[in-house]
Parts: sequence; C-alpha cells; structure tokens
Amino acid sequence: RPEAAARQRRRAAMTARERIARLADPESFLEIGSLIRNPRIEKPAPADGVIVGTARIEGRPVMVMSQDFTVFGGSSGHLGGDKMERGVALAMAQGLPLILLLDGGGHRIQDGQSSRAYAAAVPIFHDIARLSGWVPMASAVLGAGFAANTNYSSMSDLVVMVKGLSTMGLAGPALVKAGTGESVTAEALGGTAVQVDRQGLADLGLDSEAEALEAIRRFLSYLPSNARAAPPARPPRPPAGPIGGIVPANSRRAYDMHRVIAGLVDAESCFELKPSFARNIVTCFARLEGRAVGLVANQPLHRSGMLDAEACEKAAHFIALCDAFGLPLVYLVDIPGLSIGPSAERATLGRRSAKMLFELGHATVPRISVVLRKGYGLGYLTMAGGRSFDADACFAWPTAEICAMSVEGSVDVAYRRDYEAAADPAARRRELIAEIRAEISPIKAAEGFGIDEVIEPEETRPRLLDLLARAPARRDNRLPAKYRAIPPI
Repeated sequence: RPEAAARQRRRAAMTARERIARLADPESFLEIGSLIRNPRIEKPAPADGVIVGTARIEGRPVMVMSQDFTVFGGSSGHLGGDKMERGVALAMAQGLPLILLLDGGGHRIQDGQSSRAYAAAVPIFHDIARLSGWVPMASAVLGAGFAANTNYSSMSDLVVMVKGLSTMGLAGPALVKAGTGESVTAEALGGTAVQVDRQGLADLGLDSEAEALEAIRRFLSYLPSNARAAPPARPPRPPAGPIGGIVPANSRRAYDMHRVIAGLVDAESCFELKPSFARNIVTCFARLEGRAVGLVANQPLHRSGMLDAEACEKAAHFIALCDAFGLPLVYLVDIPGLSIGPSAERATLGRRSAKMLFELGHATVPRISVVLRKGYGLGYLTMAGGRSFDADACFAWPTAEICAMSVEGSVDVAYRRDYEAAADPAARRRELIAEIRAEISPIKAAEGFGIDEVIEPEETRPRLLDLLARAPARRDNRLPAKYRAIPPI
C-alpha cells in the first residue's frame, strides 16, 4: 500500500520490510505466513501486521519478526500472534537467534475484546522465557513499544532504541490518562532518556534505525547461534594503543577505564552494553586475538568505580549472558568497595549485590581477574578478586592495593583515639596510614599466595592469551540440585 508506506516514512526512516532487508544479508529472508488473512476484521491487514521468517546475518541463520506499523499501528492481532509464536517455536527447535523489530501498540482492540479468545492466547511469553540462555535474543524498539513489546524487550539479551522515535513502557499515554488521570507524553513516559539512561531497561539509545540494526548485527557477531555452538572468531588485531602509564599510582586520581580496555583488547573490538546506565561499571564484549570475551571493569571516572545497586544489576545480567553463551570473563578491578548509607539501603543493595555474587558463583566459563589499583572489601570479592571465586587466574599490577577497606577509613575507625591523643594528630594519622599502606602492596598479596602473580601492565594481554588458549571452555561445577533459585529481587 503506497499511501501507508509514505505515512510510515514520514514518521520513521524505513518500513517493516525495509528494516529486515537492512538487517539481513542480501536476499536471504524467507517469509512464513505472508498470505494469512484475519477474518475478524474487514479492513485490509497484510500479513496481519507482523512479518515473520528466517534470514541470514553474516551467513548464519536467524529468526526475524518485524511489526508493521502501517497495519493498525502495528498492533497484535489473532493470526499475527499465532505467526509470532510459530517463529519462536522454530527458533527454539532449530537453535536460531531471535530478532524482534518492534513498532506497535500492543493488543489490537479491533480484533475483539473476547475473553474466549484472550484466555486462549498463544504461549509466546512462556516460550520466549524458555529461549533465554539457549539462543541470543535481540529487540530493536523502532517506534511505539508499549505493553507486550516492552515485555518482549525485557526478556531479550539486547534492547536498542532510537532517540526521538522509540518509546517503551507498560502502557501508553492514552491508557495512562484513562487509568490514572495523568497526562504525560510518550517521550517523558518511556523515551530513551528514561529507558536507556535512567532505568537501564534498554541497552543502547542510538541516533537512527540504521544504527540500531547495525548494533544487532554487531551484538550477534560475538555470540554463538545457540548455547551448544562455539562463539564465532574474527581475524586477530593488535590493541589500539599502549596500556602502560594509564593507571596513576596515586589512588585518589581518576582515570578512564576505557583507555585500559583499548590497550588490552583487539583494536575496535569493544562493544559496550548499557554505557549510559550505571556508568561506574563497564560491561562489554571484546576480542583477544579474535576470540570473544566479556569484560567487567570498574570505572573510576564515575563514583570512583564503587558498586551500587544499579551497577550490580547490570553486571549480574552481563555475567549470566556471557556464561550462557560460553564467553570467558575478564575482570579489571579498581574498586573502593560497595556503596554505603541510607540511599544504598533504600536501593536494597544487599540483595542486588548478592545477585552479582550469585551469578559469578554459578558461572562455568573461564574467569580471570586483574587488580589494577584498589581492591577493597566485599567489592573486591564481588569483582572475582583473588581466590574468592576460584578464578582460573588472578593477577595484580604493581599499583594494586588489596585490603578489607580503604586505608584512611581503617585508620579513622580503628585508631582515631590513638592519633587524636598525639601531640601532632595530623602527623600521627599520616604515620599510621603509611604503616598500613606498607602492608597492602601486591607483593604482600603474592607472598601469601592470594594472587597468582604480580605483573606489569604490558604483560597482561600475553598472560590472558596464554590462559585462554589452555583453559577448558567450561568447568563442571554443578551440584546435585536440579534447579537453582535466584536471589529475591
């Protein structure tokens, strides 16, 4: 319908079929259900508003579903739902990555408000939940993404949005107005500033549909088609720059962890998830000599790299994702500890940090930790420091400080009466700090064999390459329990 396509291009850059063509390898899309006709509605509804089929991305087969906003605003009809469920079932049976291109308004009212039909709805959420950890799932919200589309997205491994175009939420402005009496715009309710930057429900907020589709292609390039396959490899590349001299010896000086990562991994191989959410932790895919790995790193530029509730949630999900699809985990540690105080307790950090510990304890992929500078308290353990989670290797740089809490804090807690009673309290406090600092060097950690070795920054990449070449892809750390119960939210 040319007039419908023209309207679509006035609100977005591409139609539903053009999005598939842009995402997939040329001429690789094979549609199913293209000729269905919904008898419940009189107006034309091509493909019942959703295009489903298989395609190839970099030669690998995937299952793609693209909602068509030109058909009743991309709403979900009866037969369209059947078709989507068929696509999910095929992805499950054949081990295909599932890609959802979402641009619709939830349940189609024109298809009927029938309890008989709605109660017998297809089990798509049930099956999408079962896909988790079996195949990679990616959602691109390319317009309206309220109601069911938000739930589809929240169950995906990657969610991308487009600034100024995409919205997400449990209900759109009209339903919010009818249900609560509140007037709110779609952008204020669930635009990228809310769902990407503030809530972290989506991973990336990009400038165009083309960028969103390219992000999905790149995301899949790090992951296997399913959990039984090996992650794809790429030709090796040297790092983008030197790694030495980035981390200051002065623990009070900040630096950008991205510079360390760039000096460690293959050039231009870093793909960061949720870069604008919980910026005190960096979670990214990267490559070492062409092999895909997952990096979890503290970011000293934001909250000194301290872990708060949002950072723990972000890292826990990333650890589970890497473990599901066989990506080794590399931890770059510079952490002053976990956040403390009333705000941390209101955010239930005790529970949310436990989720990060839980996922690390269940991970079966190789784990390597490198302490760059601070490794304080429970935060050090949460970042897989030392022997805490039976890492395949644990290293420290000469700038590392490993201890139960910050040096200054420990002096103020344990020795306040001592230095306040001195003739020169400030000098005595400095003396106590120097004495304790002498006991927390990485050499002391190595003497007690709490770490494997103290290494120079330039040695880090060769050490990682050697370890990953020798380490088994998985370790069998399962106990007799048939299921695992996740920590309470």
